[in-house]
Amino acid sequence: MSFAVIQMASQDDVLANLVAARRLLEQAAQQGARLAVLPENFAAMGRRDLAALGRAEAQGDGPILPWLRDTTRELGLWLVAGTIPLPPDGQPDAKPHACSLLFDSQGQRVARYDKLHLFDVDVADARGRYRESDDYAFGNQVVVADTPLGRLGLTVCYDLRFPELYSRLRAAGAELITAPAAFTAVTGAAHWQVLTRARAIETQCYVLAAGQGGVHPGGRETFGHSAIIDPWGRVLAEQATGEAVLLAERDAREQAAVRQRMPVAQHRRFIAPAQPGAAPTEQL
Repeated sequence: MSFAVIQMASQDDVLANLVAARRLLEQAAQQGARLAVLPENFAAMGRRDLAALGRAEAQGDGPILPWLRDTTRELGLWLVAGTIPLPPDGQPDAKPHACSLLFDSQGQRVARYDKLHLFDVDVADARGRYRESDDYAFGNQVVVADTPLGRLGLTVCYDLRFPELYSRLRAAGAELITAPAAFTAVTGAAHWQVLTRARAIETQCYVLAAGQGGVHPGGRETFGHSAIIDPWGRVLAEQATGEAVLLAERDAREQAAVRQRMPVAQHRRFIAPAQPGAAPTEQL
């Protein structure tokens, strides 16, 4: 069964971004994808009113969640919806999380992952200073879920720099791991391809890395180079910049053979530590 990684160059117009995402997802579905991954901030890139956007979605007044339900149902796709700002369930006035949602092909939400590692970093680019924690609350759970293509672990962007999270996903049975992202052009050029391939090799999972690739409001430039990487670290598909629909198939037999030939999960001497205050791994 095929899966798709979607690359976008999202702007700050939510409705226009949803139109673009729908067009790309239609292409993925037409090419046979059963599951697709949208990039980080696919619907709202460069907005400063993230708390208000998240509150509207939580209260049922926003456009994004209805769009996700309708799109997945109409296209018959499982979908990892990049990230959207969303407060904790039942707390519409709380600080939002950078939230990655998994929907099934019937339009039902299957899993929610709130980004664990927030990008509070100084970068040598036109913007210079990034402080995601100004806008978002930290997540505190590791999330895995069953899909028709295999057991799926959820991560976002900056999480790629923390291999202990990926080790925990592998220990929880992950066979595929999603990494929607909006890497800066500077950090992406330095580390993106090394990190995505390393996480695939270490976990012996498929890594579905869906990036933003272009120029966004405020002059921010993202690296792109969305990719699908197999459990041996081979890049099966990649796109440098601009919109793209990348497809590949999971070879479950080959993945099992890789894990049998090199049984790193059995050889591990160190257990990845839990995040401070983290709840146990969700089994969804």
